[in-house]
Amino acid sequence: MTGPPAAPALKLRDLTVHYGDRPALLEVNLDVPAGQFLALTGPNGSGKTTLIRSVLGFLAPEQGAVEVFGRPVRSLAIRDRARQIAWVPQEESLRDDVPLRDYVLYGRFPYRGRLEGDSPDDRRLADRILSDVGLQDRASDGILSLSGGERQRAVLARALAQETPLLLLDEPTAHLDISHQLDLLERVRTLCRSHGVTVVAALHDLNLAARFADRIVVLSRGRRVADGTPSEVLSEDLLARVWGVAADLEQDRRTGLPYLVPHQLIATPRPKPSSAFVGPVHVVGGGGAAAPFLRRLAEEGYGLTAGTLHLLDSDAEAAEALGVPSAIEGPFAPLGPAARERNRSLLTEARAIVVCPFAVGPSNLANLEDVLPFVRRTPTFLVSQPPIGARDFSAGAAESAYRGLLEAGAVEVDDLGSLLAALHERLTILSAAP
Repeated sequence: MTGPPAAPALKLRDLTVHYGDRPALLEVNLDVPAGQFLALTGPNGSGKTTLIRSVLGFLAPEQGAVEVFGRPVRSLAIRDRARQIAWVPQEESLRDDVPLRDYVLYGRFPYRGRLEGDSPDDRRLADRILSDVGLQDRASDGILSLSGGERQRAVLARALAQETPLLLLDEPTAHLDISHQLDLLERVRTLCRSHGVTVVAALHDLNLAARFADRIVVLSRGRRVADGTPSEVLSEDLLARVWGVAADLEQDRRTGLPYLVPHQLIATPRPKPSSAFVGPVHVVGGGGAAAPFLRRLAEEGYGLTAGTLHLLDSDAEAAEALGVPSAIEGPFAPLGPAARERNRSLLTEARAIVVCPFAVGPSNLANLEDVLPFVRRTPTFLVSQPPIGARDFSAGAAESAYRGLLEAGAVEVDDLGSLLAALHERLTILSAAP
């Protein structure tokens, strides 16, 4: 007598997520059986990262549900979730130069008691995984000494140390050369085949997806528009319709797999920006304060940058969804030197600065302080409502920094509407200047 069929590793039902008024996912339905390698593809802003973060339970959908092995993901305690799902993000901010073996052992935290250290079994597991990803000879080296390709394999090794049945990868091949892309995805596919791990990987490259994945799901503007095997999904029509690129569909004679050879963009009329100036405008925020400003400024045709934002912050999600370059710090961490340097680099390129009405505490006070050196040469607008005193959680340091910006020449505006008027007026004057 057979029992009921096993629950899929991942189940999405009518999943809908918005960033403010902007839809990021719309009624997405998806079943992923255990042991499958699924590639999630689509243009920038199509919803790939939003889907992955919904599966992780980081985002609460407005509609629909996410289940992992038959259980609603948001009903799982963090420790239980970490025993079911491992995650390799697009970028991981690595600040401490810990030995690589110790970094991999971070993946064992879900299995330890409050005061427990690494067990001999944990250390043996870490060494085996380092061997599996080809880094056994670097086990004692500091992680910051690794190359980009080695570091991405190290992040994968940390995720594998969690020993979860579901592995999520968000653009794991970004910033890697072709040899490291092939190496990483081959290792992931081997893991899927040999250990039955279910893999969901967001990938930009359709040809890489076709080469390694069992199944491809294509998202466009938050909707699932194609789903099937590589041979079923890859087509000239798909690339033209979703990416706006004309291509020829070919077949690899060695593997029989399809691949696309793009040859030109398909001309489409682009809306003319309503603003006389297109940027970049650098938007400073956090905690959701910047998201409505980013969306409206983007709609008005301004080029944008943002920073510094914490990973998983809703402002960081909005910036990513809009394709806005930003400086990113780890969740809840004080703004570190690398993130601040990135932010200052973006500030240097800005033609205008907008400081949104974000709550300021010790961990993000540097966002105000880093603006000060740029105020005298770059038009700077401070959104004043609610007033700084109501959102200063830094024992007066935020109010002091805010006054310093005003004294240096920053201009206060009340809200989004008055900002748009002031920004347009000021930048039109600058654009007309000889």
